[in-house]
Amino acid sequence: MTAVDSPKSSLVKPMPAKVASNTSRVSPWLTSVLYPLGHYIVLPFYFGKIEITGQEHLPQEGPVILAPTHRSRWDALIVPYATGEMVTGRDLRFMVTADEVKGLQGWFIKNLGGFAIDIRHPGIGSLRYGVELLLDKQMLVIFPEGGIFQDGEVHPLKQGLARLAIQAQSIEPNLGVKIVPISIRYRPRVPRWRSRVKVEIGHPISVADYATGAGKKEARLLTADLEMALKNLDS
Repeated sequence: MTAVDSPKSSLVKPMPAKVASNTSRVSPWLTSVLYPLGHYIVLPFYFGKIEITGQEHLPQEGPVILAPTHRSRWDALIVPYATGEMVTGRDLRFMVTADEVKGLQGWFIKNLGGFAIDIRHPGIGSLRYGVELLLDKQMLVIFPEGGIFQDGEVHPLKQGLARLAIQAQSIEPNLGVKIVPISIRYRPRVPRWRSRVKVEIGHPISVADYATGAGKKEARLLTADLEMALKNLDS
């Protein structure tokens, strides 16, 4: 799983407020099997304790970007456990790297709502799909640090998440995009059998407060505020 940084030139260009077809979907039968399996069996069996705080901050409707710290591949299961369909009644749409949607793994990711972006050559089309999902009032998951870090520190965030959110909010000023910072911590830091997990969900950040223009200044400010929110949760 990864964050995305948009092309250097500008934000995604304006587009009609509709969702185009893409290669990802949420399969009801697959989620009805895999999510309860992870929620009730896999995660409780593997981890000694999973502590979650702040679930009351999760929006029950409207466009949302969940912005978790990224500490392990287990995060891909921990985030749905703490925020997904069994908690909010909402499907999660994970942004992943293009390398992750290959073969059997790719089939599962695409049918669980994941959508891919090539971080080496980020194209307008893949970025546009993320904007379209927000316009459709979906709940996205984007790891803003851009990789897995296990040193216990919040690393500088990529600006792509903020640009994506501001672009959607600018297209529909009354859209109400929210970004929810989430801290995920493992004890020990590299998770193993019977490790402890602590998930802290912060207050949503209203993107409308930053969507005063379509420039890079607003994206930098939103990114800085999100980074500070994650650091406060992670302290």
